[in-house]
Amino acid sequence: MTQARSSAEPAPAASKEARRVLAGTLVGTTIEWYDFFIYAQAAGGVLASLFLAPVAKDNPGLAQILSFATIGISFLFRPLGAIVAGHLGDRLGRKKMLVFTLVLMGLSTSLIGVLPTYAQAGVVAPVLLILLRVLQGFSAGGEWGGAALMAVEHAPRSRRGYFGAYPQIGVPVGMILATFTLWALTAAMGPAFAVWGWRIPFLLSIVLIFVGYVIRRAVEESPVFKQLQERRRESSAPLGQLFRRNAKEVVLTAVIFIANNAAGYLLIAYFATYAVKSLKMDQPTVLLTTTLASFGWLVFTLWGGAISDRLGRVRTFQLGYVFLALWAAPMWFLIDTKNIVWYFVALFGMTIGLGLSYGPQSALYAEMFPAKVRYSGVSIGYAIGAILGGAFAPMIAEMLMNQFRASWTIGVYIAAAAIVSLVGVSLVKETKGVDLHVAEARADYVPNLSGDAAV
Repeated sequence: MTQARSSAEPAPAASKEARRVLAGTLVGTTIEWYDFFIYAQAAGGVLASLFLAPVAKDNPGLAQILSFATIGISFLFRPLGAIVAGHLGDRLGRKKMLVFTLVLMGLSTSLIGVLPTYAQAGVVAPVLLILLRVLQGFSAGGEWGGAALMAVEHAPRSRRGYFGAYPQIGVPVGMILATFTLWALTAAMGPAFAVWGWRIPFLLSIVLIFVGYVIRRAVEESPVFKQLQERRRESSAPLGQLFRRNAKEVVLTAVIFIANNAAGYLLIAYFATYAVKSLKMDQPTVLLTTTLASFGWLVFTLWGGAISDRLGRVRTFQLGYVFLALWAAPMWFLIDTKNIVWYFVALFGMTIGLGLSYGPQSALYAEMFPAKVRYSGVSIGYAIGAILGGAFAPMIAEMLMNQFRASWTIGVYIAAAAIVSLVGVSLVKETKGVDLHVAEARADYVPNLSGDAAV
């Protein structure tokens, strides 16, 4: 009975194990991205003056650009984390890598909370900060692929999009948690937050690590990986096979992710900074409004995963990117009114495109790769797309503002990225319903170079 079940349809969504998997991927991803977003928002608010004091004194604009650049530095190490975690995840299992990346990310974040500032340690302070950012990037590179595959490989074939949306909504939930924490602290502490209160949200990660560790340890290994282990030859080399047979899929996954990641990191790290520093809007109010708008990202991401089970992954992605391209520039005119209601409308509107182009991602990427190289493929493609998309998006936005003094130019940048990713996803042959238990390279999947799936 057990053997028959290993190659059959996974348990129904209502099963106890299915609920445990969804909780484990959601909670773990939420904690990982809370850690990452706390840094991104702190980089926009206080870190420039604390760790780049000499530059901030002489040239505040340059200090802010450099502060945003430290966000991008960690992205450069995501591919390394993806390669290591992907290779080991394809050999040792999804679960072990999920626990490892969770602990590494949490420890790196907590240590940022006890770092000395430039005034206390001089140049040693920014060096230590960058080293911890490298560890965060390494961890994030291995996190997403494992969480996505645990969810999708446990899912019934007809509900992979919905299951796969759970690790995806961990991103907006992490942002909501991070932004809400910052709002509560800035509202309660006032000027003291910039002096020492900024350390609190980093230190809170210690508690979150423990919660996430307990939940993830309780999740069983992916059934697809279990089946693959039963028939794997000891001499197999997943990473080498990935680049020999699935290089096109890695490139496509990277291109598809560019626009979503770029727009997402503006929502995470740039909008609130721009509203407070350039438009002189009230910081606690802006942070609270950004938190509320982020609920749209959560809702539309879950919806995007669910409707991809009916419309298809490619079509849902296309709808999201068309909307994002059309909304990217006009929303800045709403933000520039300095009216908090229009600020909310602008951000909430963008979350529609973000959600529809993020919810189906786990299922689409998992279905594009054979089981033997799936962890490596989705992780490396995701990491490269993050470098090309979000790594330096806040820094690019700041540079565009300094150069042109017109916020809509940032919208043009995001719209252009959306068009690039739209073309990328339109080259993919629809994957919905493929057999995830296939261990070897998929003969039934080829990039759709004819453009049949295009809008």
